[in-house]
Amino acid sequence: MRQSVRVNTAMTVLVGVAIFVGILGIVIPVLPGAILSLAAILVWALVERSATGWVVLGIAVILIGASQVVKYIVPERRLRESGVPRRSMFIGVLLGIVGFFLIPVVGMFVGFPLGVYVSERQRLKTHAAAWASTKHALKATGLSILIEFIGTSLAAAVWLIAVLFL
Repeated sequence: MRQSVRVNTAMTVLVGVAIFVGILGIVIPVLPGAILSLAAILVWALVERSATGWVVLGIAVILIGASQVVKYIVPERRLRESGVPRRSMFIGVLLGIVGFFLIPVVGMFVGFPLGVYVSERQRLKTHAAAWASTKHALKATGLSILIEFIGTSLAAAVWLIAVLFL
């Protein structure tokens, strides 16, 4: 019996660490954060094999799934309203990926705004207009990260409440 409790406790701690790393992966986009957190909750539910485990998993799927949908809809609408084209966002993402490999850790944060700025500068012809578009793109990206962070953090909170109190 004691061995089973140790294994269960160790598994629960590992799941908690995976959820935490997933949340960090949202803020520092190196890992697929929300998916990692959801996968950890799935593993926990599979091991738990209880009604509580399945309910927690269902709530996590709803929260994380909804955040994945909303994180694209809301920022996209704001970008359309501000006039930033998808092409500029695409170039920003491409340069963000290149930057990730050229400058470890911070390259994505340098490459994305640079890519948006360069694309918008070419399109709009002035620094002021390109910089305004770049700021809109950065705000939309920040909003997208915030939405995913909130959804995944709420799912993590539901899991933690279940582990501690149920």
